[in-house]
Amino acid sequence: MISRRSEREALAQLQRLKTSYQTFIKLNYEHAAQDCRSCPVRGSCCTDAHFVNVHISRLEAVAIRETIARTPRLKDEEKHEVYRRARETVKLYNLSASGDTFRQTYSCPLFSQKSGCLVHRRAKPAPCIQHACYENWEDLPPLSLQSRTEHRVEKLNIEIYGAKWAWLPTPVWLCLIDPDSDGVELKILEREWSSQEIKNRNFSAPSERQLNFKSSFHQRKVLPVIR
Repeated sequence: MISRRSEREALAQLQRLKTSYQTFIKLNYEHAAQDCRSCPVRGSCCTDAHFVNVHISRLEAVAIRETIARTPRLKDEEKHEVYRRARETVKLYNLSASGDTFRQTYSCPLFSQKSGCLVHRRAKPAPCIQHACYENWEDLPPLSLQSRTEHRVEKLNIEIYGAKWAWLPTPVWLCLIDPDSDGVELKILEREWSSQEIKNRNFSAPSERQLNFKSSFHQRKVLPVIR
């Protein structure tokens, strides 16, 4: 059984961690990056299905769900629409919780043309915090910052869920924790994950292999432009 109180405490700790990370990136690196608000192709980095494959943990997925539920910017129908987009994204791009998920790419369902990133301030994934358009390679934030943050996120997840979680594409986790879901798929996955030893987890996967989102970021000085 998951301790709901412990999960709430972990969510608070996760938010503090993400806020600290986001503030550090903003103060030390983002001044050299292009301002997203003035970008002529705003949102293309979030919706380019050819290279976005951000992975999140279970606790981050819960944080996203809580943020969406509480945001005053969205009406109830718009909140339900986020999960509909997630389900459509999983189906359209054939996303799954098995196999080499880091080869799976998609268009992020958390981006809204009207509001931008729906979880920007309270539950933004670490790769998205790290990412921006930089003209000069020397201005890029070191990937060790993202790796260290994800390592701390992983520790929180293990403390709360034990082996009952995995790094998965964001839309997959959104479907698993959808408040309108019956939870059956998640329970099946929990049994599969629980049969594995935590010590056999390979945390280095997100950091060493890097998300396509990140490797594209480092292979180019600016983001690919969608016309």
